Amino acid sequence: MLSRDKSTMKIGNRIFDVQKHTYVMGILNVTPDSFSDGGQWLEKDKALYHVEEMLAEGMDILDVGGESTRPGHVAISAEEEISRVVPVIEAIKSRFDVPISLDTYKAEVAKAGIKAGVDLINDIWGLKKDPEMAQVIAESGVACCLMHNRKEADYVDLLRDMVADLQESLELACKAGISNDKIILDPGIGFGKTYVDNLQLLGALDRFQQLGYPLLLGTSRKSVIGLTLDLPVEERLEGTLVTTVMAVLNGYAFVRVHDIKENVRAIRMAEAIRQGGMSLYGRNQNR
Repeated sequence: MLSRDKSTMKIGNRIFDVQKHTYVMGILNVTPDSFSDGGQWLEKDKALYHVEEMLAEGMDILDVGGESTRPGHVAISAEEEISRVVPVIEAIKSRFDVPISLDTYKAEVAKAGIKAGVDLINDIWGLKKDPEMAQVIAESGVACCLMHNRKEADYVDLLRDMVADLQESLELACKAGISNDKIILDPGIGFGKTYVDNLQLLGALDRFQQLGYPLLLGTSRKSVIGLTLDLPVEERLEGTLVTTVMAVLNGYAFVRVHDIKENVRAIRMAEAIRQGGMSLYGRNQNR
């Protein structure tokens, strides 16, 4: 099994301490139909203003998406996706000093994004959808986030099967020559999983630490929160914050969210509690 043993990770020109801190990945969807913010940031000026706003609130890395991946979404061509994301990426790169992630599973889009200045490819299919994706990432040297996904939620043992699926993605990365210090893993809340599966997964986030890679959790405003609390998309902040705290306490290096300020504050509080608990444990051990 591929594994790594480093406490830091370089994405773009920034070094991330992936063992001691949880960083905030802000979401910028330049799509008309994303489940939460579809259509809000299609205009370049509005998108740039929102990036500036998120940076002021404490965002560490920006994730740009040009195709909705919500359930029942309509797939678009690589050409259309490129036309949506590349101008925005180029504009952001010219104005802001922030690492940029591109949310795509298409190698052609990834290639165009990397040329425009992208620092990370966020692949919701973990290199399994487009056979050329792994090679594009390897040749470019950019970082990648490999998410767990399945076409159908057909598990024998959810957590064991998920670990095996992620190991398959890691093997694809290894064969293509992607450096293991360039890989983040995402358990994929809401993708190829039932409501019950998602809750079980959220209760066992630490299971994926065994793979030895930095982890990302993406739950922001998702249906598992809406179904649990019986709330519409625009009222799911508190539920998202609970999952962010759980990510911190389970050692996740990144959370992908819409609401930056609130999640930054939740992380600071959870990390203070975690550090305080570790200090207390150390004092008790020395008595």
